[in-house]
Amino acid sequence: MPLNLRQVGPCFAAEASGIDITQPITPEQADEIHAAMNEYAVVVFREVDLTDETQMAFTLSLGPIEPPVTTNLRSKDQLRISKNFADVSNLDENNKPFERDDRRRLFGIGNRLWHSDSSFKVVPAKYSLLHARSVPSKGGDTEFADMRTAYEALDDETKTEIDGLICEHSQMYSRRLVGFSDFTAEEREKMRPVRQSLVRTHPDTGRKSLYLASHAGEIIGWPTPEAMLLLSDLTNHATQREFVYKHQWRKGDLVIWDNRRTMHRARPFPNHEPRDVRRTTLAGEGPTAEQESVVAAE
Repeated sequence: MPLNLRQVGPCFAAEASGIDITQPITPEQADEIHAAMNEYAVVVFREVDLTDETQMAFTLSLGPIEPPVTTNLRSKDQLRISKNFADVSNLDENNKPFERDDRRRLFGIGNRLWHSDSSFKVVPAKYSLLHARSVPSKGGDTEFADMRTAYEALDDETKTEIDGLICEHSQMYSRRLVGFSDFTAEEREKMRPVRQSLVRTHPDTGRKSLYLASHAGEIIGWPTPEAMLLLSDLTNHATQREFVYKHQWRKGDLVIWDNRRTMHRARPFPNHEPRDVRRTTLAGEGPTAEQESVVAAE
C-alpha cells in the first residue's frame, strides 16, 4: 500500500498510515517517507508495536544513525538500553522513575525548553525517531514548531539582519536557563560550545529555516546580552500557536521529526509515573558552520 498522510498541524505535521514499519520496508517506501518529511517535517505513526530491534531496523532503512554519544549524564553502568538509543525516559537503570532531586532528572527536564536535537554537536542531527513504550496518565505531550514557516513570516529587514549569523550551542547554555550548573570538569569539556548557522537552507527543498535552540547562547561577534535578546525574540516568534503542533502521546506512537527545520519541547507530567520513550537519531550531512576552538563559559 502507498503511504497515506493526513495533516494534523496548523501548517505542517501529518499522521501516516499504509506502511507497516514493524516489517522491513522497501527503498521505494523509504523514499515515500523522506518525501513526506520534506513536505510535513513531522510524521506520526500511531500505536505501532516496535521493539528496540525493529525500531533500529526501521531507522537504518532511512539512513545511517548518529554516532552514539551519551548526553544525558548517565554513566556507562547506568545505561538502561543500548547506547545506540537516546534514553529520554525518566527511568533509572532499574526501570524506576528518578527521585525528584536526581541530577539526571534535573538535567533531563531541560528538554522542556524549545530545542533541536544535537544542535550542540559539530554535525547536528537529521531526523529523530521517538517511540513511546509507556506514557503517563496525563501530560508528557511534545510540542513541535515549524521553523520554515516561522522564517518565512519574518519581515525582510530581520531576514537581512540574521542572514549569515553564527551561534554557539552547548547543553550548558540550555541547562543554565533552568538553574542547572552542576557539571563536572569532564562534562564541561564534553559540552564545549560548537558553532551553527542561524539560518539553514534545506538541501532537498531549498526552503530556508530558522535554526534555533535553547542550546544557543551566543552569536559570534555580538555582545552577549544583545545576542540573547535576539535569540529570545526569534524563539518567541517561532513558537507562536500558528506555527506549533502538539502531539498527545499514545502507547506505541512513533514520531519522526526533521531537526533541521523544527524545534520541539517536552511538557510536564507526574514525576512519579514512568514515561518510557526511546529515540533513534539519523546522522546529519555535515557541519552548518566553520568551527574554531571555543571555551565554554563558566
